[in-house]
Amino acid sequence: MWGGRRRGPGPSGGGAEELRARRREREAALRKARRQEQLVSKRLLREDTAAEEGGQDGAEVAPDPLSEDEVLELLRGVKKGSEDRKRSLSRLRWALQNKETQQKFVRLDGSIRTLIGLFTSSLADMQMEAACCLHELSHSSDPAVAEACLPATSYLLTYLSGHSVEFTELCLYTLGNLVVESEAMRKQLLPQGIIPVLASCIQSPHEAVLEGLGYVLSQLLQAKEAPTEIIPLVLDSVLPQHMIRLVCSGLKGGIGAAVEFAWCLHYVVCSHTANAALLSLGALPALTSLLLNLASAIPQDAPKGLELLVCPVLRCLSNLLAEETGCEVQIQDERLLIALFLILQHFLQPHPFIVQECLWLLNNLTADKPFFCSTLLSLDLLPALMQLLPCSQMASVLVLTVLCNIAVKGPAYCQQLHWQPALPLLLPALTLPDPEAVGQCLELLHLLFQHWPEAAADFIRQGGRWALEQHQSTPELQERAQALLAMVGQPLGASTFSPCDTRLPAFS
Repeated sequence: MWGGRRRGPGPSGGGAEELRARRREREAALRKARRQEQLVSKRLLREDTAAEEGGQDGAEVAPDPLSEDEVLELLRGVKKGSEDRKRSLSRLRWALQNKETQQKFVRLDGSIRTLIGLFTSSLADMQMEAACCLHELSHSSDPAVAEACLPATSYLLTYLSGHSVEFTELCLYTLGNLVVESEAMRKQLLPQGIIPVLASCIQSPHEAVLEGLGYVLSQLLQAKEAPTEIIPLVLDSVLPQHMIRLVCSGLKGGIGAAVEFAWCLHYVVCSHTANAALLSLGALPALTSLLLNLASAIPQDAPKGLELLVCPVLRCLSNLLAEETGCEVQIQDERLLIALFLILQHFLQPHPFIVQECLWLLNNLTADKPFFCSTLLSLDLLPALMQLLPCSQMASVLVLTVLCNIAVKGPAYCQQLHWQPALPLLLPALTLPDPEAVGQCLELLHLLFQHWPEAAADFIRQGGRWALEQHQSTPELQERAQALLAMVGQPLGASTFSPCDTRLPAFS
């Protein structure tokens, strides 16, 4: 899995421009972390204290571990009701960036209770410092340290409303880090009402709050118990309709929140228990419309990090189409194919992982209904599709699977594939090192030979017999290669192997 830590604006200090600059840095860190895999990770909000603590030019400097006596001295300073309390609390926050110090601190009797007392106090500056300390502990790589924060969860939920944006954001990321930690932590948060609390925050006008909320929700939805214990609660709330709304508004506002909620939708769809509910909320036409808008924004106005939004949107659409719902009928719009190929063209070089996402969706679009098969051919998109064959092993398999989806529709489609022409590009595919790709190519040739005999004759004239003979000794391919050689000269004969349903679920 890709792990990522988010570093950005601190919970206090700095002007508006500085905060925006730090937020941009944090978004860059997210872009670096988000790629093809799920992102189950802890994230860190930390103000730039390096300079004031001895760093050079703002460079991050990790503090040295404190001795047990030094940690105890800090805790005593924090407990005192003197003017030095805030200074001690600030020093503690800095010291808790060190794992050893964290471990020593949570072992001290009354340490967490003291922090919670300050966190729930009426002194705003103390409250913020204590929140920062809890956040550092929640980010620890030691599960025992993070789990020591269990007594703070109800207060973290309470403070998600009625405070400053920075304080709310800090509480959200602390909760998100704790959600990652363990099932026990999640089992405590669910009866405490974390889902209704998140639902009450989702109409916040603040991008930072929405992005943090999306982070917490995405971590919950990736839990192993999510399909049975978390997603039903989400579906019973207003969260799904607002998730769809926020994803689809990604081009109008900040893209960060849209990315978070797009992944949330993806995790819900992957559970296969909520698709009917999402479809009833208009998820399919909404996401389709968003994809069209994303493609139209690419030439000029594409925001930075657009690929991070495109990826989960493609996956959501792919998985919705993989269900036996008949929903593909709802999106018979040739503009969707044009949008897919625009996205393919734009992201092919800088972000090649988007290619297989597009191809997965294209596969599911063409798997059942002939509309997208005939549209792909009529729009003359076949050459652009064939150019993707050498991109990667997965791309090769998916391109050939899409071509099989077209060929299985019958003679008229195979005739168009023959005329386009596809055969010259299939010969190199037979020499690919991946047996799965070669096997899919053999499947395609079988369909072409069966439905359009002229294709078999042309294939042999172009040297195809030799290419097939090379696979007669490959155990997993020899049966199909021999069957194709037997079909040459009598392409209308009975099939030796039959095509299967090629509709696939997208990556989970």
